[in-house]
Amino acid sequence: MFAVAQRAGLQSVLVSDAEIRATQIWLWQQLRIVSEPGGATALAPLLSGAWSPPAGSKVGVVLCGANTNPSVLES
Repeated sequence: MFAVAQRAGLQSVLVSDAEIRATQIWLWQQLRIVSEPGGATALAPLLSGAWSPPAGSKVGVVLCGANTNPSVLES
């Protein structure tokens, strides 16, 4: 997969654990979606400003929640 990503010119974006956790909480508080950290990681760059899509882009984010501890959503 790495070679395919390189040929396509894809880049990685790094976010902190705190940004991932903040995204989990935001998803719960704003949308009532429970997401595990791995799922929240896909949205965290957008919410934190670490990545902005090019103008006119359509962005989709896949979320999952099977490995979520509900206690992390308490604020």
